[in-house]
Order: sequence, then C-alpha cells, then structure tokens
Amino acid sequence: MDKVEIADLLEKKHQELFSWLENQPEKNWEKGPVDKWSTSQHIQHLVDSLQLLNNALSYPRFILKYKFGTCNRELRDYEAVVKNYQQKLLENKDKAAIFNQKLKKPTLKERDRLLTRLQIQQKKLQYKTVHISEKNLDTLVLPHPLMGKMTVREIIMWTAYHTEHHTKTLQKLY
Repeated sequence: MDKVEIADLLEKKHQELFSWLENQPEKNWEKGPVDKWSTSQHIQHLVDSLQLLNNALSYPRFILKYKFGTCNRELRDYEAVVKNYQQKLLENKDKAAIFNQKLKKPTLKERDRLLTRLQIQQKKLQYKTVHISEKNLDTLVLPHPLMGKMTVREIIMWTAYHTEHHTKTLQKLY
C-alpha cells in the first residue's frame, strides 16, 4: 500500500467513526457497558494514540534512527499488520486492560473540543504520511506498546485499523 492509499484509508476510517458519532445522542457520550470504556474514553484513547504518533513523526529522522534503529525484517502488508494486532490483543488482554485502565473519562462539556482534536490529529497524520519519503516509511521503526517495533508505514496502517477497531466496538456495544 503506497502512502497516498494509506492517507486515503486513514480518511475513510475516521470518516466512518465521525459519521457514527454524529448519529449518537449526546447523552450517550459518557456512558458505556459495565466495565467497558465510555464513548468519550474511546475517543480520548484514539486522540492520545494519534498525538503520540504525530509527535514521534515530528522528530528529525536521524533521532528516530538513533533511538529505535531501522527495520531488519520483511515489511508487513495491511492484512498482516491487522492479523498480528488481533493476535496480540488476544494474547495480551490483561496487559491491554492494565495499560488502559487509567484513561481519563472526558465529560460532555469536553466533547466538541475532543472531537476537534481527533480531527486535527488525523489530518496531521494524513499530511505527514503523504510527505514522508517511501524510504523512511519502510526503514524507520517506532515502538508500539503491544506489537513491538514497527516500521512507520506499518504503524500508520495500524492506526487506520485501530480506528476501525474502535468504531466497530462502538457500533456493536453502544
């Protein structure tokens, strides 16, 4: 998948989420199933994850290379990234729950600001995706808390799937 296709995929997955959110009553923003995140926490989690990635991609490439190294394996395509993530989620349910248990619960008052932040962060990532070189997409790596080191291309593709994953969860349970 080339970088323009990845940027388009990011746009598509976020638009699906925004469309779903537009059709939800505001009163459901702070609600969620028992022992599950509220809608607002899902959005907070997505904003946090996008912001971390955007911050990392703002560093000079030589710092990323020095700090995390370069890719020393075959690149994974979108389907392989998704399959690997689903497997890691199954294997690490407890670890994921602990990692995410202290997530802030945004209030209804914060809804518009948080949705604006989500939109800004995803647009930033699309811009960065289109403007990074193909070489850097495939050689630079970044750490993922569950999946280990991933190339920049892989982590951006994962971000598109991550949004889809949370959208499907919201559609199913909320």
